[in-house]
Amino acid sequence: MSTPSALIDVEELAAALGGADAPALLDVRWALGGPPGAEEYAAGHLPGAHYVDLDRELAAPPGAAGRHPLPDPEVFGAALRRAGVRADRPVVVYDAGPATSAARAWWLLRWAGHRDVRVLDGGLAAWTAAGGPLTTEAPAGGGGDFKPEPGALPTVDAGGAAELARTGLLLDARAGERYRGEVEPVDPRAGHIPGAVSAPTTENLAADGRFLPAGELAARFRALGVEEASGVAVYCGSGVTAAHELLALAVAGHHGAALYPGSWSEWSADPANPAATGA
Repeated sequence: MSTPSALIDVEELAAALGGADAPALLDVRWALGGPPGAEEYAAGHLPGAHYVDLDRELAAPPGAAGRHPLPDPEVFGAALRRAGVRADRPVVVYDAGPATSAARAWWLLRWAGHRDVRVLDGGLAAWTAAGGPLTTEAPAGGGGDFKPEPGALPTVDAGGAAELARTGLLLDARAGERYRGEVEPVDPRAGHIPGAVSAPTTENLAADGRFLPAGELAARFRALGVEEASGVAVYCGSGVTAAHELLALAVAGHHGAALYPGSWSEWSADPANPAATGA
């Protein structure tokens, strides 16, 4: 069985929303430091979209496991069922662009066992640029039956990430200046996991905010060593941006890479973990 595409474009989504088998549509707008996604959703969203909160429903409360630990399956499942997600119904997720929080929702749904999840390429920006309508009307909640069964996609813990940095390939999806330790706006220490390779998610995108074609992404990851590595994992600041990298890897045809959910927010909080700086 072929793996469904991880992306959907504006034209295909518009046609799907008008069809008999319309997907469940999730608005997962979020940005570090705001503005609140719920307020943006209330001001205008795609018709039929339900809002899902990244901080409260796509993550557990921050703590020793990082700023965005994996969510409690019961909390996550309740949010999905409220948004009409069913096991036999396609799901499309979007954010404002560039798909960072949408990728987090995509990865979580796939990790939880849903087989048909796609991200709107270019997000809300692409939809409005194409003349797509917005509404302030929230649809009625309920109607979903999806029950998460975590574990369908691989994860690693801090020890596993360190091991892959030595023996496989550990990609750091943050901006280059954070990887090099030149700045650190939110986490306890600057730098990166020793042995990790810098792979900023901004390089997954074209100038218009959409993902690069699959062939170009494949060439990018080939140059980073993905094809030769015995194992691949990705981390970022708190496990959100890393999902964007995993989405790009999937578009490029690589489906086995793991997420380090705690990412730098967990790693840097433990003084026993070393931190490297520079290129």
